[in-house]
Amino acid sequence: MDNAFIERMKNLLLTQRQEILDTIAESNEQLRTVLSETDPKDSADIASDDIDRIMIEALSSQDLKRYRAIEAALLRISQGRYGLCAKCGKKIPQERLEAIPYAVLCVECQKSDERRNR
Repeated sequence: MDNAFIERMKNLLLTQRQEILDTIAESNEQLRTVLSETDPKDSADIASDDIDRIMIEALSSQDLKRYRAIEAALLRISQGRYGLCAKCGKKIPQERLEAIPYAVLCVECQKSDERRNR
């Protein structure tokens, strides 16, 4: 894998990481707003507030998982292991890394894991 490609992926990962941080910050602000506006209401309003809170928390959880995957990919770049399958050690195709820059498994190992986890 050439250095230009790895540098491009690193920049993409850094951009995605910043987007997630921005989203989490916004979500946390939304969560604070929802919680601060919660006062004695009828049960329909309380249920609606709970749904909003749960959706915001779920979004943050998904973003947090992606954030951790991005951080791990950036670490692999710094260690010179980026683009190698964590399971079999083969090169992950550039097309896959362009689609999922934080991918840790090649397509074959990913399919194998998905079949085993069904």
